[in-house]
Amino acid sequence: MPKHPDHLRPVESSSAPAAERPAAGPGNGSIERWTDHYFLKTKAVVAKFGDARVTYAVFMRRPVISAPRLAIDWLKEMAKDRGTEFEIDLRYAEGRWVGAGEPLMYITGSLYHLSDLETILLQKLGPACVAAFNAFTMCSDLPRVAFLAMEARHCAGLEMEEIMAYAASVGSDRARRKVSAVGFIGNATQATAHYFGQAQAMGTMPHALIGYAGSTLRAAEMFHETFPDQPMTVLVDYFAREVTDALTVARRFAHLASQGKLAVRIDTPGSRFIEGLDPSVSYAVLDRNVPDAIRGYRNETELRHLVGAGVSAAAVWHLREALNREGFQKVKIVVSSGFDPAKCKVMAEANAPIDIVGTGSFLPQRWTETYATADIVEYNGEKRVKIGREFLFRK
Repeated sequence: MPKHPDHLRPVESSSAPAAERPAAGPGNGSIERWTDHYFLKTKAVVAKFGDARVTYAVFMRRPVISAPRLAIDWLKEMAKDRGTEFEIDLRYAEGRWVGAGEPLMYITGSLYHLSDLETILLQKLGPACVAAFNAFTMCSDLPRVAFLAMEARHCAGLEMEEIMAYAASVGSDRARRKVSAVGFIGNATQATAHYFGQAQAMGTMPHALIGYAGSTLRAAEMFHETFPDQPMTVLVDYFAREVTDALTVARRFAHLASQGKLAVRIDTPGSRFIEGLDPSVSYAVLDRNVPDAIRGYRNETELRHLVGAGVSAAAVWHLREALNREGFQKVKIVVSSGFDPAKCKVMAEANAPIDIVGTGSFLPQRWTETYATADIVEYNGEKRVKIGREFLFRK
C-alpha cells in the first residue's frame, strides 16, 4: 500500500465506536421483510414438498471487476446462522476482470435455505463489481495520480457507502498490479478507511470553512493554527479567485510550500471558468503545454473537459503555470468535480498536471448496469436451466 501524500495525511480524531459501523445488511431475523416475496412463497412450497440440493450461477450482463467479498461474507454469515453450509465456487477471484455473461461464482446448497437470500445477495454484488471496474479504469488512465474516495455524500445510506468504498479499493488494487498505478490512497470517512489500509480518514477543509472565515487566506490560517503539525490542502475556488488565492496562500505559507506540504484544490463549478480563463485562453494554454490534445476530433463532452468551464484540463495547466512562475513548483494541485472514467481519460490525454483527484464518481452512473442475476442451473445434480441460459452451465 503506497503512502498517502503528506498534504492529505489524516487528521487525528477520536475513532468511531465499532457499533457505529454500518450493518452488513438484513440478518436472518429480517430477511423476509426485505426479500422478493415470490422467493418466500418458493421457500414455503419447498418446505411442503421436500428440499433439493441446487446450484445457482451468478453473473452480470456487462464486463466488470470481481468484487464479491461483502456478498460472500454475508452469505457465509447466513449459512452459519441457519445451521447449514453453502458451497461457493468462486470462478473469478477478487480483482479479476470478468466478461459479460460469465458466471462470477456458483453457489450450491439447500434450496430451502438459499431461495430467500437471492435478492440481498445480488444487491451486495452487482454495484460493487461495476464501481470496482470504474475505479480500475480511472486509476489506470491516471497511473501517476493519487485518488481520494469521496463517495459518501452520493450514497443512498450507510450500507451503500461501505459497498462503494470496498469497490474502489478493489479496482485500485487491480490498477496497482496491472500498471503500477498509485491508485486510491485513502477516503473521506472513518468507517471505511480500513479498506484503503488507513487507520484514519483524510481531508482538510470544505467550502463551508472558507465561508465561515470570510476569506481563503483566513481559512488557511485558522486551519494551520488548529492543526499546526498537519500538511494543508486549501480550497481556492470559493471567491472565483483560484489563481489569486492560491498564490496568496502559497506566499503566506511559503515554508509549507517549499516542503511540499501545501496543496491547493480546485472544485470550480461548471457554470463558470476559473480565474483568468475563457474559451480562447483555454485553447492557448493547452497549445503551449500539450498541443496534440486539441488537434484531433473531440465530442462535446471531451471538449468540455479539455477547454470548457469548471475544472478542465486547461484550468489545471493554467493554475500550474501560475504557481510555477512564482517558484511554487512543490505546491500540489488537487482536483474534484465530476471526475468519472470519461473525464479521467481526457485528463490523461491532456497530461494534466494533477497530483490528487478527489472523487466519488466511480459510482455507477447507469444503475441498470449493476443488476446481477442468479439462475439455478442444477437440481440434485441434474443440469437444468431456462431455455436461453444454457451458457451458465458449469464447465
